[in-house]
Amino acid sequence: MHRLGLTAVVPCYDEADSVAQTHAEIVAALGDYDLELLFVDDGSADDTLAEIRRLAATDPRVQYLSFSRNFGFEAAFSAGYKYARKPWLVHLDADLQFPPAEVHHLVERALEGYDAVFGVRRARHDPWHRRWGAAGYHWLGRRLRIRIPAGATTFRVLRTELARRVVELRLGTPYFLATVPLLTSRIATVPVEHRPRTRGTSKFRLGRLIGHALELYVAFSRRAVHWVAILLLLAALATAGLAVAAFAGWLGVAAALGGGLLAQCFALGGGAVLLRYTVLVADAQPRPAMFYIREASIRVDPADELFPGAGTALLIPAQREDAA
Repeated sequence: MHRLGLTAVVPCYDEADSVAQTHAEIVAALGDYDLELLFVDDGSADDTLAEIRRLAATDPRVQYLSFSRNFGFEAAFSAGYKYARKPWLVHLDADLQFPPAEVHHLVERALEGYDAVFGVRRARHDPWHRRWGAAGYHWLGRRLRIRIPAGATTFRVLRTELARRVVELRLGTPYFLATVPLLTSRIATVPVEHRPRTRGTSKFRLGRLIGHALELYVAFSRRAVHWVAILLLLAALATAGLAVAAFAGWLGVAAALGGGLLAQCFALGGGAVLLRYTVLVADAQPRPAMFYIREASIRVDPADELFPGAGTALLIPAQREDAA
């Protein structure tokens, strides 16, 4: 029996129909580890929390955190990473498109001396726009010299202390994949299976994916702003040149107008990127915490509670029996 201490962090949002099956499959695949299952309810509007409570009452390995509202995917897994109690953790999404049995391959590689091991899909079973979009944003990320492990996904095994260190940075843009390489070079990837989605729907819509990519580019690279500055300078020079040519009679009004509009299109695009940088600066200003916890089965930092001292951490029946 492999007694490696491992916390399975499982972010959940409206996953009431999936929680029981997710728990059963994780336990079946990873039960030989010294296992903790930490479900993070990201303010679900359905019975997700009730289902997690039911599991926690019957399985002492199950713990949970429940947010006061929906704070988003990054907040959910960050809370799980912060409160994981085993030396290693694995990130598993509730839909289990990455089979829990694949965790063994990541753990084996991690024990070779790596701090973080990321799963890379052998074949991705997602809609075409998700596949093409991921390929495009990774390609552009490499052009911007952002250090993301090639093909890396949210399916990962890493030292809990490393994950906690990333969370404690409290970055305005908490892009985990891009932050880990800034802290350690002991990173590896492992090819893993990826299953088609069989239940639930993806919480990442196209607009959110585009926004997520923009956050990566502006937060972890300065090359984009340099390119934009050059683009804006060229657009300004082109517009000035077209204006001079039109006044001197060297160029027809229609041609000058068309060229000027084209230059303005580039300028507006560059302005949009610079505006995103302004938002990034604003995000770095004092702000509410990334998440607030309303209920939990474990003790949490009062700073993370919505109502500190109001009994956020609740002992579930199984724990009361142990304490007795």
